[in-house]
Amino acid sequence: MSARALASVLWMVLLAPWRLWHRAEAGCSEERRCCPGRDPSCASTGWRMDRVYGTCFCDEACKLTGDCCYDFSQACPALPCIVGEWSHWSGCAEQCKPNLRMRRRYVKQEPKNGGEPCPLLEEKSGCLEYLTYQGQDCGHEHVPAFITTSEYSKERKRRAVSPLWSSDTEEAGYCVEFKTESLSHHCTVENRPYARWMQYLREGYTVCVACQPPAMNTGNRRCSGDGLGADGNKVLRWQAVGNPQCQGTWKKVRQLEQCSCPVVHSFIFT
Repeated sequence: MSARALASVLWMVLLAPWRLWHRAEAGCSEERRCCPGRDPSCASTGWRMDRVYGTCFCDEACKLTGDCCYDFSQACPALPCIVGEWSHWSGCAEQCKPNLRMRRRYVKQEPKNGGEPCPLLEEKSGCLEYLTYQGQDCGHEHVPAFITTSEYSKERKRRAVSPLWSSDTEEAGYCVEFKTESLSHHCTVENRPYARWMQYLREGYTVCVACQPPAMNTGNRRCSGDGLGADGNKVLRWQAVGNPQCQGTWKKVRQLEQCSCPVVHSFIFT
């Protein structure tokens, strides 16, 4: 064997361990792979994260199946979904009758490599408008009392319900306490995000319902269904805006200037 051939053989012998080590260290970075979803072809050969040597994967699903390459987390870092701020609430879908309003937020960054998925991107809530698009007063003929969560008052603008009612004469409103007598089972099983407040309605509980502009009637500046003139023995009806099947009865306890019930038992006339 010539010297050149011998040198070549020796070089191959010396190079073999390095090749074996190099192959053992192969992974997502070496293969430059990082694939979405489940992709069986997105594979390499090397050590897996569970310390088993063999075929390993560089797709998002490998975290669930436990067969990721050892360097998956470094080569394919998990990026969570990032969303923007909520938009302002829209107006009611229809005027003068109970309906829904909506708000949205948009995805700024899609999740990658098994990152946190996107949260809810759309919310709806019950509402009732008392002005037509032409500015005419309406909606106060509704009975029974329509109620929604007191959280809605943070979004609803305090605006005049009539051009004749200026901001100088606008009243601050009032509060009515009721003791619930009955309610349908549709309230307690409600689990839609915008309607979970209905779960806190219970028989025999005292609740506070605030009457605020623009829910006040322009004539008597009161809210429909507030039990005006009703004594403590008269049974009155109410209905939750956003779920017409969530309804019941209550009796008026008293009228106050301000509500003082816990948040979960505080509502507003809509």
